[in-house]
Amino acid sequence: MTRSDLVEELAARFGHITHRDAEHAVKTILDAVSEALVRGNRIEIRGFGSFSANTRPPRMGRNPRSGEAVAIPSKRVPHFKPGKALREAVDHRTTDATYRATAASAD
Repeated sequence: MTRSDLVEELAARFGHITHRDAEHAVKTILDAVSEALVRGNRIEIRGFGSFSANTRPPRMGRNPRSGEAVAIPSKRVPHFKPGKALREAVDHRTTDATYRATAASAD
């Protein structure tokens, strides 16, 4: 799902919200999440998951073209950890889809 798909879904589900308002709402939420991560805060949405910024330690890498060693500095990267309800929902749907595909191929 892309950002524009999310805007379309929001506008479709809530008929009293215009497409422009839905776009503004999605932009505002994503901007707030981004700003919180930049400041080093953690965002937790119960039942969905949590967003945080993790620090990757410095390491040695390789230039794929020349093969020479390259020092890669430490950096902060965004991290998402799904909540229990989301993990279970995805697993349940995956299990159902696998079961249906197996049953259909057996027929």
